[in-house]
Parts: sequence; structure tokens; C-alpha cells
Amino acid sequence: MKTKQTPVPIRIEPCAKWIRGFFGGKCVVDSKRVQILFPGPVPFYYFPKDDVRMENLAATGRNAAAEGLGEAAVWNLSAGGKTAENAAFTFDKPSSPGLDLTGLVTFDWDTMDAWFEEADEVYVHAHSPYHRIDTLHSTRHVQVRLGGKIVADSKSPVLLFETGLPVRYYLPRLDVREELLVPSDLTTGCAYKGRAEYYSLKVGDKIFVNIAWYYRYPATEASKIAGRIAFFKERVDAIIVDGLEIPQQETQWSPPPAAGHQNRKPHVASARYSTNRRKAAAELRGRTIRMMNQ
Repeated sequence: MKTKQTPVPIRIEPCAKWIRGFFGGKCVVDSKRVQILFPGPVPFYYFPKDDVRMENLAATGRNAAAEGLGEAAVWNLSAGGKTAENAAFTFDKPSSPGLDLTGLVTFDWDTMDAWFEEADEVYVHAHSPYHRIDTLHSTRHVQVRLGGKIVADSKSPVLLFETGLPVRYYLPRLDVREELLVPSDLTTGCAYKGRAEYYSLKVGDKIFVNIAWYYRYPATEASKIAGRIAFFKERVDAIIVDGLEIPQQETQWSPPPAAGHQNRKPHVASARYSTNRRKAAAELRGRTIRMMNQ
């Protein structure tokens, strides 16, 4: 039985972090009065105009329809001899009662060369204060079955608990059948864990594409998983923990539906992250900006 999720209202709240954004070798936004918008699972920074180098922005004369937020004025950004189109957005009137974005500026994340929260560079998207990662060493017995074969067997996993996501089991490489691993060119980015690299597995005559991943140099908060291999439990035959199969859970990483069952979202290697950062940002936003000439 599937649980129907209640939509979460869009909201904005103060953020205590010092945020800076760089473009063309110049700091074009520097703010300690940041507002953080939650239109979905991925948050966005909004800045008072006084904290933005507005002289580096040029109005395009166009508007954008932002889902749930209303009409936004679109700005181009120029600095250091480079220009990015459709890089910033402002709102001329409140989006709805209790959601007033007037006087604030937001930027397309991937347009910027770098973002900093305090003195730490951050990647992929803004960090949510409500998103948490716990990594715990365990002595549970974890097995992975794929293609009818046990391809990994470990009694020293690290369990990663992440807000809103299934538990992931990161296994020592020595506990994974090395002869089955096929290196992949795919890499993806996670705002909280870092840059992931992937393996396909060849089991018999079949290749299971990009079904496992690892972080060579994870973020500090996830340092325990460095070099360990995890599997998509949505796409293997089963992950078995202490002799019991973990129930399958439908996520954005689940395989495509069978013919005649088209109600599920199409599968991609990673709907949450993509090697193309701009595409990933669009997927993560959960909203589409449609450019309209006016």
C-alpha cells in the first residue's frame, strides 16, 4: 500500500549563513542577510538587492513564470569579460499571502563560477538546514544478489542514513566480487556527499549498467564511506540484511515500468544528480522556468 504524500507549502525563512557567489573573477553577491526558499526538497538562496552588485546585472525586458511563485523579471549577468544570460531573477510583487520575494534577487546556481557558505565552497545546490546525513559502522551481515548471484557479502558495512532517501549500504571493496566490476564513465555530484563514480556489473552474459557507485573523496560529513561501494537496492535482485530481504522501495532510481504500466516516472541513471550540472539543477529544482517575451 502506497502512502500519498501531502504537498508541502512553499515557504521562505532567514538563513544565518554568510553566502558569497563568484562570477568572472568577481564576488557579485555577498550577504549575511540571506533568505532561503523551499519550493521543494532543494532550497534556493534569495538575497537583498543591497547585497548584490546590481551594476553587473542587466534587465532583459523578459519575464519568467516560476511555478508557485508567479512572474519573475529576468536579468543577464556580466563580470570579468564574460556574460551569462538569464542568470538572475527578481519579483515585483508578492507571490502569495505570506510569501513576499520583492526586493530580493536569486541566481541560477550553475551560472556562477563558485558558491561559498561561510568559508566552505558548496556544490550542486544550496544546503538545506533540514537535510541530514548519518554514517554508522555496523556489523550487520549484508549481501547483494544480482542476476541470481551473490555479488557482494560483507559483515562490516557502513550504513548511510539520509533525509528522505532509502538507507544505503556501503561495503568494503574487498567484500564485492572484483571480477564482476566494470568501470563506468558516469560521474555525478551530491551537495552533501561529493562526487560519485560508478561501476556496471557483468554477471554471466548480462551487464547491469551503472548499478553501483562509490565516493573516492567524499565530503567530511560522509568520510566513513570513502572508497566503499554501494548498490541501488531499487535495481538489484535483492539486498539481504541479517538473512532478511530489504523490501523494495520505489524512488527516482527505480527501473522503468513494465509495458502497459506507464504511471511511474521514467528511469535515468540518477534523477537526482547528473553529469551535466545544469540539467541536474533543473531536475532538482522541481520547477520549470518558462521564458516568455513580453
